[in-house]
Amino acid sequence: MKGALRNPKISCFLLLQLLLVLLLHLPYLASGEGTCDSGDSTKDSKSTTLRYRVGALFAILVAGGLGVALPPLGKKIPALSPEGDIFFIVKAFAAGVILATGFIHILPDAFNQLTSPCLKQNVWQVFPFAGFISMVGALGTLMIDAAATGYYRRIHFKKKEVVVGGGGGGNGGLLRVADEEMRVRHAGHGHMHGHVHGASPTGDSEDELSQLDLIRHRVTAQVLELGIMVHSVIIGITVGASQSLTTIKPLTAALCFHQCFEGMALGGCITQAKFKSRATVIMALFFALTTPLGVAIGIVISNGYSENSPKSLIVQGVFDSAAAGILIYMALVDILAADFMNPKLVTNIRLYLGSNISLLLGAGCMAILAKWA
Repeated sequence: MKGALRNPKISCFLLLQLLLVLLLHLPYLASGEGTCDSGDSTKDSKSTTLRYRVGALFAILVAGGLGVALPPLGKKIPALSPEGDIFFIVKAFAAGVILATGFIHILPDAFNQLTSPCLKQNVWQVFPFAGFISMVGALGTLMIDAAATGYYRRIHFKKKEVVVGGGGGGNGGLLRVADEEMRVRHAGHGHMHGHVHGASPTGDSEDELSQLDLIRHRVTAQVLELGIMVHSVIIGITVGASQSLTTIKPLTAALCFHQCFEGMALGGCITQAKFKSRATVIMALFFALTTPLGVAIGIVISNGYSENSPKSLIVQGVFDSAAAGILIYMALVDILAADFMNPKLVTNIRLYLGSNISLLLGAGCMAILAKWA
């Protein structure tokens, strides 16, 4: 089982590195001739804006690092352990943050970018590309999510088959593995609907179910981080390339809260996935450094980068649309649906009400931040 749980971690880190390399080239793909006047030509002195942009880089770094570090550090407190009631409430708040980020922060920007008058009217105005790409992103996430989870489940039971079959049991060993897999599946069904059927996993089935749940949590945390990274680099470049203090100041303040809340959401998923310390640190660093890295890139290319050029609008719009679809799917399916159908929450009215209030509070806080970022 250990090998099956270790492989997804390695493969995901490779995917994160490849995605980061791709995103780092976005500004060079987006910069080019053919700019379009945005109507806001306010520019301040380069030396003044540079100080604020560098300050924004470090402020966002600290806020994101603090947010993503809180859940892993908090697990040392018994009340904040992933098995505790408070963790359910905190995770509901985090899900609200992710959901509002996708619906309110990212998707509207994608629609604005892909319907901009700076783009060819006979191409981009005749079809809702932002909504279509967002849908494709959500469906793609579903397919990857299901394929990855199924793949590592098969690895798990294949390893069990080798262990049992290697003991000289012949076909009897294979039958025991098949019987065990069916028992775990039945236990999982009882775990999701125990409040209806009264079924609950016991003994070895409970241990197997917890291991398979752990695979699911790890896939969820990794896919969620991919979705967050797509948007983080783009918004970082926007801050770093800006030449207006009226844009930099409120955007920096809003992004600090944004990164802190989003970091708490991701940190909660990482904590529930029970990664080893090294993997936890690497994933946290990926999140904390992505937006500041985008800011740094924006500062470097600020003289030749125009966010209103057709190439820039298309690249940003496409990636924002895909990121919105990923985050909306992850929030609704992998976090909210899984937790709100958990018998522990459904059968505890106080926990249920607390989780709902926390969900609305998280979504509301991020919705308010949309006024500035």
